Amino acid sequence: MKQVLAVLTVVAVIIAFWYAASVPMNIRGVLVEAERAGEVVDPPKAADRRQIDEFELILDNPFAIDDTWEQERPRLPAPHQVAEELWDTTVEKKITSKRSLVYHAWVTLSATLLGFAFGTGLGILLAVGIVHSKVMDMSVMPWAIVSQTIPIIALAPMIIVVLYSVGVQGIIPKAVISAYLSFFPVVVGMVKGLRSPDMMQLDLLRTYGASKAQGFWKLRLPASMPYLFASLKIGIAASLVGAIVGELPTGAVAGLGARLLAGSYYGQTVQIWSALFGAAILAACLVGLLGLIERAVLKRMGMA
Repeated sequence: MKQVLAVLTVVAVIIAFWYAASVPMNIRGVLVEAERAGEVVDPPKAADRRQIDEFELILDNPFAIDDTWEQERPRLPAPHQVAEELWDTTVEKKITSKRSLVYHAWVTLSATLLGFAFGTGLGILLAVGIVHSKVMDMSVMPWAIVSQTIPIIALAPMIIVVLYSVGVQGIIPKAVISAYLSFFPVVVGMVKGLRSPDMMQLDLLRTYGASKAQGFWKLRLPASMPYLFASLKIGIAASLVGAIVGELPTGAVAGLGARLLAGSYYGQTVQIWSALFGAAILAACLVGLLGLIERAVLKRMGMA
């Protein structure tokens, strides 16, 4: 009960600060609209208004505070505006509608899962090779680290252009970007996990005459499971980011990235924020699902 109360308190504080921040962010736009509607008596000139501090505008026009939370195209939408947009685009729209956030989330999710599966498989294979081969450890691992220093926002258009030039379109380019972001956490976590057994345990297996393969399946792999699942949780979130980033340079018409683009083009900040929250909720669900799988697997292995 105390934990729930603590979480609710933090959420309440964040929402309160959010509402408070919306007022100075939106006050100028509200006053411009009020001036056009003739609701402001003797308004200051535009040049003078630009020199006035936002908080001074709030003190001089307290009537406008409520309007800052109801503006159609605010600079910073209020929490209830984002919540209403989320409700409207998830519950009140058919999931097959192109205005449904569920539809766009599914488009992004399909690329995310494909890229995550490929990146995870590649990461595990590389980790096994790195642990069992000094050559791969000294050659592949540094390149894997260097690859993550390249900003994905710069690399994504290059990947898409190259794949499009050879006729690869659709979900594959986004999945490749997702795999690029997700494989590195898996490599690092799996290498750490496979190397986690101490020398005494390894020596004991050698004493029993166990082969390297038996040592891998009986000791290294089970010991790596907690590390693997921790890496998978990071990888799935990174994979979702990669899918969204992959939608931006292509001018996609479907997906959470497409919702962000459309909101940016038409100044629909509420739509942008709802898409961001939709992505965050989707990532939380994916990480939570992996957590449930982790609990079941580790319990089955007697490690939980």
